[in-house]
Amino acid sequence: MLVNQATYYLDMYEYEYRVRHGSLSFALLKPVHRSTRYFRQPVSKLITLPILLVVSGSLALIFHPTARYLVGSALVFILALPWPSWCASCGRTLALAAFWTTRVSAINQVYFILMLFLAGQIAPLTLFPRWLQIVADILPFRWMLGLPVELVLGRLTPVQALAGLAAQSAWAIISLVLVRVICDGCARLLGGGA
Repeated sequence: MLVNQATYYLDMYEYEYRVRHGSLSFALLKPVHRSTRYFRQPVSKLITLPILLVVSGSLALIFHPTARYLVGSALVFILALPWPSWCASCGRTLALAAFWTTRVSAINQVYFILMLFLAGQIAPLTLFPRWLQIVADILPFRWMLGLPVELVLGRLTPVQALAGLAAQSAWAIISLVLVRVICDGCARLLGGGA
């Protein structure tokens, strides 16, 4: 719950509405980069964080979870929390499909379902068949949500943690390049600059 709250951005749901209703045009004409409006989202996350901490604490008191909390794992957890540009890039890449399709909501739902299963939100990935675990290792979802949770619970060895951080970094670079390429394509489509 806490990792999901820290890494979740709403770009992918807003773009379809903004493109279809024409409000994105005004944002593109402003003399500031369009990404600056997304710096407000961390502020709203800070407001909801105390509520989530109370809910998480209550659940911990009720269910008495057991986990090995290691100081080193907790420190690497902070590094593993996907930084906002990566999360925003993943969502923004899908959101930009709104320039070419009339509805992006179906694409968003597929992304959301894949995230639920392949990040380990529905069930731990170790319960899935081996072939599905391999798919989860290849795609970015595990690295976005599953890795930080596995780290804070102390379920990974140092080698696994480093491999996870490397996979996370690789996906961050891939998603940032992909969003840049798609943004350039959108700019050419609209007849303007990036």
